[in-house]
Amino acid sequence: MTWQPCTRPTLHFIGVSTAQSSIMRVFPAWARHLGLGDAGIHGIDFPLHADPAAYREAVTFIRNDPLSLGALVTTHKIDLFAACRDLFDEIDSFAALMQEVSCLSKRDGRLIAQAKDPLTAGLAVDGLLGSGYWARSGGAEAFVIGAGGSAIALTWHLMRPERAPDRPARLVVSDRSEARLKEIRHIHARIGSPLPVDYHLVTDPADNDALLAGLRPGSLVVNATGLGKDAPGSPLTDRASFPEGAIAWDLNYRGDLIFLDQARAQAASRGVTAHDGWTYFIHGWTQVIAEVFAIPIDPGAESLAALTAIARRAAGGGA
Repeated sequence: MTWQPCTRPTLHFIGVSTAQSSIMRVFPAWARHLGLGDAGIHGIDFPLHADPAAYREAVTFIRNDPLSLGALVTTHKIDLFAACRDLFDEIDSFAALMQEVSCLSKRDGRLIAQAKDPLTAGLAVDGLLGSGYWARSGGAEAFVIGAGGSAIALTWHLMRPERAPDRPARLVVSDRSEARLKEIRHIHARIGSPLPVDYHLVTDPADNDALLAGLRPGSLVVNATGLGKDAPGSPLTDRASFPEGAIAWDLNYRGDLIFLDQARAQAASRGVTAHDGWTYFIHGWTQVIAEVFAIPIDPGAESLAALTAIARRAAGGGA
């Protein structure tokens, strides 16, 4: 890849198909609203599980280029952290715990690696469910399909000891990678939560169907796999049956979103409510923008509503 020095203050976006993301249209509108001047955004695409040398090349460029102010990392959070850990001058406590990086920023010439997902996942899921959901749910559980960076962050938020009693009765985590399950189990052990967690290695979407069938009514079911955006498909089959009153949350907001179609198909028969990842997108980007450009962005409801309205207009009326 050829790297050209930036000609204006630039936020890089490290992903898989960045040109298709709404942020490429949303960021200029937000930049005007937030008073960021002529700041720009630049996408950097890598295939899934890219060569570690490619990640190091990108991070080294960002570190050395004066007008590269930082980056948001998606999809590659764990792999990039593993490949580039020695290139970071500072690593925040969440990045060290999660072994991932979602935000790169600079302060006084130092490159800082942070994991923002524990904060953004918490803001998003608490906003989606509403205050006190778990305490009043009568024993609802959470099934997180996928054990990557977003799943680690979300489960960390849900199982923190200080959340009791407003947390799920049980967590279920599945993944097709034994290594990913081993890593998330290791991180959960370091949290020290008494919340029961079941870990399942799956080889086929039908395996997730079976786990889904064992959940209690009102449970939260999360697609944290990237299927539907980074790769086609769903982690469930069309034969999957959601629990009565389940809340289905796809962390994706663009792509074929088959998981959401499957959930919406059971809205009338089983009372399933489906949510995409748009609000997660808003929280995730605004937290990184605040860090990279060293500006305050209020995550409260009024501020979020204004930023969401700007984003929807810039994105063409939708996500």
